[in-house]
Amino acid sequence: ERSPDVTLGHRTMSQLSEETLALMRTAMKRIRPVGAYDKAHNDECIYSFDTPFSPSGLYVNMRTFNGVGEAYLKVDAEKEGADPVLYLHLREKRVPKQPTDEAKIGASETAPTRMAIGGEGGFKVDEDKYDIVKEQAIFLMPNRISVPLPCADIPELISEAARALISKTSVLAEEKAAAIAWEAHVAESKYARDLVQLPAHKQISPDSSTWVCEVSGMRENLWLNLSDGHIGSGRRHYDGSGGANGALDHYKETKKHFPPHGFPLVVKLGTITPHGADVYSYAEDEDTEVIDPKLAEHLSHWGINMMKMEKTEKSMNEMNIEANEKLELDTITEAGSDLEPISGAGFIGMRNLGNSCYMNSVMQVFFTLPEFAQLRESAPSLFGSAGSEPADDVLVQMAKLANGLLGARYAVGGDGADPSDFGDAGSVRPRMLKQLLGKGHPEFSSARQQDALEYYQHVLQVLQRAECAASARFAPTVPPSRIFGFTQELRISVDGMCAYQAAEAQWLSLPIPLEQAANAAEVAAYEERAKRQKLGDKEAGKEEEPVVPLVSFEACLSKSAAAEPLEVFRGMRGATRTTRFKTFPRTLVVHMQRYYQDTDWSAKKLSVRVPVPETLDLSALRGSGPQEGEPPIPEEAAAAAPAPAPAPAPTEPEEAIVMQLMSMGFSENGSKRAAIAVNNSSAESAMEWVFAHLEDPDFNDPLPEPGAAPAAEDNSEQVAMLTAMGFSAEQAGAALKATGTNVERAADWLFSHMDDMEAAVASVLNKDQAPA
Repeated sequence: ERSPDVTLGHRTMSQLSEETLALMRTAMKRIRPVGAYDKAHNDECIYSFDTPFSPSGLYVNMRTFNGVGEAYLKVDAEKEGADPVLYLHLREKRVPKQPTDEAKIGASETAPTRMAIGGEGGFKVDEDKYDIVKEQAIFLMPNRISVPLPCADIPELISEAARALISKTSVLAEEKAAAIAWEAHVAESKYARDLVQLPAHKQISPDSSTWVCEVSGMRENLWLNLSDGHIGSGRRHYDGSGGANGALDHYKETKKHFPPHGFPLVVKLGTITPHGADVYSYAEDEDTEVIDPKLAEHLSHWGINMMKMEKTEKSMNEMNIEANEKLELDTITEAGSDLEPISGAGFIGMRNLGNSCYMNSVMQVFFTLPEFAQLRESAPSLFGSAGSEPADDVLVQMAKLANGLLGARYAVGGDGADPSDFGDAGSVRPRMLKQLLGKGHPEFSSARQQDALEYYQHVLQVLQRAECAASARFAPTVPPSRIFGFTQELRISVDGMCAYQAAEAQWLSLPIPLEQAANAAEVAAYEERAKRQKLGDKEAGKEEEPVVPLVSFEACLSKSAAAEPLEVFRGMRGATRTTRFKTFPRTLVVHMQRYYQDTDWSAKKLSVRVPVPETLDLSALRGSGPQEGEPPIPEEAAAAAPAPAPAPAPTEPEEAIVMQLMSMGFSENGSKRAAIAVNNSSAESAMEWVFAHLEDPDFNDPLPEPGAAPAAEDNSEQVAMLTAMGFSAEQAGAALKATGTNVERAADWLFSHMDDMEAAVASVLNKDQAPA
């Protein structure tokens, strides 16, 4: 059998030489076939976004199983020492398939039928549109000798290791499988099996023309209450569409007469078929689409035979799918404009990896900032100094993304762009970074959609720790994670006295005062027309585009800066609090509070437009600190006269109060302390106590056992954890003292005092040594 050609640089050899075989035998002493529990990065470079589909392909180190692009072959090989290094060279190319007549006919059959990504009936992510042409070769460094596979002349161990690496599923492919498995889950309602049904005082006709909302008179989007037979319209949407809240308002009334849960289950008329129907639970602990295992029995109680019903309205699933397929982003794009696509350095996109838009939003904003662009300048040193697992190095992966987004390599027509990538040219897929930042986090490691603000906060925490641990490798003038931090000044005043508190922050959260909408009259008129259209009023005109409230950014700032009342502060009532800037950040992140809690404690989202000005003057919001002659508010312990002995404090916090505080973002332990501190009086009182004691060292600590005496703690383990981040034992000890030995808060305390570390440590230690 004739040996295949061997490529040496730009020179082709007809067969393997003894010298080449000798080099291979030397290199193969360090390789082995990849095992089932080994991590392999055989589908993406650990330093760039090169893949087997890139023009130069991907080179996979046969010892470490890490893939590298051609530009990083030398960097990777030098880490292996002076001996020759073996790589598996993978090259792949997509060739579009020609659509068959059967495929054209079946196109409608492949439309999504479930709210899912991937799988049968879900949105397609990797449709079978291409044939893949694959080439493999053994590549020897530093000699740059390439031997195409298969080759009978190379040693069997090398051939076996290559076959194992070719068939090995990569770590990133396993992550992708988890993302594809996402599906909108519908669970059984806990109220369904024991559902209370009142005596059947009426029978529901199978004729849909007789169905009507008992409150508004609407004849569409109608929901039947399975407990008492009431027919009401669906929820009213933010734009006035939907229903008139008939079914929801009726449920709230049933709670008053049949506490504590009322009659929560409703079924959408028009979706009932022999196979099921849309069932919704209004109960506060569910408030979602649910499954009723006894639906046929419950419908029969009201004279409805499921087996004879036909669908006359779109189901919730169909409406959700339609909304996802026809999603319009006109309000955040130049709708109607003739735009020219741009691709180049700084104009590289990020592909959706399965509900990863929250990550893409945060990262695209980060890398518009010069402090994050420093990661691209530091990339060569970070790559060269990376340990044995660059895929697990946060700074390496951030620098990789900086190169991808800020360089032109992956732009349309760029050196690294996949020439056969017909749909996603000019973009990168940060799979390694997503996996790394989500590692160990219950939410960000999942394939579920997440909140961008929460992810922003999480990324900064991870990045701060990485910067501190790698200070010898990465020492920018200003670390990227530090540019958003600032200190807020909280001024509390009551009865002519004042108290000042400081709170660290990384974003400014602004309320949106809808009552100050500039187009309030137009919004009200539109909502009235939309309501009349739903009721069938022909004089109301045709359906029109929603009119959304328009609130100025200045109104949001004014609302945030206004004094807010506090129910109680240090035992005094009638206090107010104002918030100002004690320090300003280099870059200010602004969060608009579009989500709010309704009177029934359910989360609602505002549909509102807030135009942001090009420049922002915040000088009026600068804090002034304590003023001369301003009397301070005394501490609670310094009461002038002894108060009557209070009633014994409760030993157990009220669960409802704790749950309400936790829903606002406070920790479980802090919420429990607040409930006990206000004698379980109310959630409002507990919330005010939280604001007044947020800086207490033990705020997030577990509650002590009743009657338990405080025990001396051994902090050696916590100190070791902090010193491993690069801090001294003295700094770690001071941070633990300042935060009640909570290691996570101690780490945050250290990172927030990087500029004044020496003074902050001395302040804590001197406080302990101060004379009584």
